[in-house]
Amino acid sequence: MPYEQEIGSTAKIDIYNSQRVSPTVSIIAIIPAFNEEISIGSVVLKTRSMVSRVIVVDDGSTDSTSIIAILAGAEVIRLEKNQGKGHAMMAGFNRARELDPDVVVMLDADGQHNPAEIKDLIPQVINGEADLVIGSRFLVDGNKIPRYRQAGQKTLDFATKLSSGFASTDSQSGFRAISRKGLQNLNFKSEDYNIESDMITQFLTRGLTIREAPITVQYEVPNKHKKNPFTHGFDIVGHLVGILGYKRPLLSFGIPGTLSVLVGLLFGSWAFSTYQITSKFPFDLTMLGALFMIMGLLLVTTAFILNSLVQLVKMER
Repeated sequence: MPYEQEIGSTAKIDIYNSQRVSPTVSIIAIIPAFNEEISIGSVVLKTRSMVSRVIVVDDGSTDSTSIIAILAGAEVIRLEKNQGKGHAMMAGFNRARELDPDVVVMLDADGQHNPAEIKDLIPQVINGEADLVIGSRFLVDGNKIPRYRQAGQKTLDFATKLSSGFASTDSQSGFRAISRKGLQNLNFKSEDYNIESDMITQFLTRGLTIREAPITVQYEVPNKHKKNPFTHGFDIVGHLVGILGYKRPLLSFGIPGTLSVLVGLLFGSWAFSTYQITSKFPFDLTMLGALFMIMGLLLVTTAFILNSLVQLVKMER
């Protein structure tokens, strides 16, 4: 069974921003961690100066992550085995709901995020302008983001836009601020690193407001990303394609199906023209045309069936 260890003050703190002074704002930071004993202590200490309470969710670490986090003043939720970021974050959100804060901030344990920038994320939440504020690395000039990460992120942003309808400049950012209302809507299931995209989809479905704010990022940290970036990207894209297939079947199945039918017609015309000129039956072209036609018609039919089911589900809600 998971266990919890609490150390640190639960008192509310004063938050100052350029727009207004908001006394007695309760802010909880949730930090998922897996084998981050090198960085977790400093991350917790820096974060504690910005928030009311820090909750570290130790996702089955085999090192001293939990001990160091406790000594640094965090409340620790320790999971017996590694279950991925999504599961760890949900455990943290469940605990946060018990405490009922005004704002929840999520950030990574490896030191890439600067806890001092929490003050830049929370004003829109405190002022009631947003239920989710995403810290975007791409709204700041000077962030030295590797080119392969930039390319991968743009691909994931595009996939997120297709699946959710929200045009984010940094859809996979793990540095976020969430309102009390948003926290109450974090009741979905999510696996591993899909949680950032799933959160966007969930909030938009519930009619919640999403904004972005600029943040800096530091990639020269002791522990690099736990997962290969290419594998990570493919996993998220695959997940988003699945969401897209459910939410917009006419787009995800209908368009490829229509294109396949057109290709089939093209091969069919080519085969017919070849037969007229040579008087020989072009078997290969005919089979290719028939294959694309059949595949296209199946995809188009699937699109209409799934779209009808989606509409029925919406009507029953």
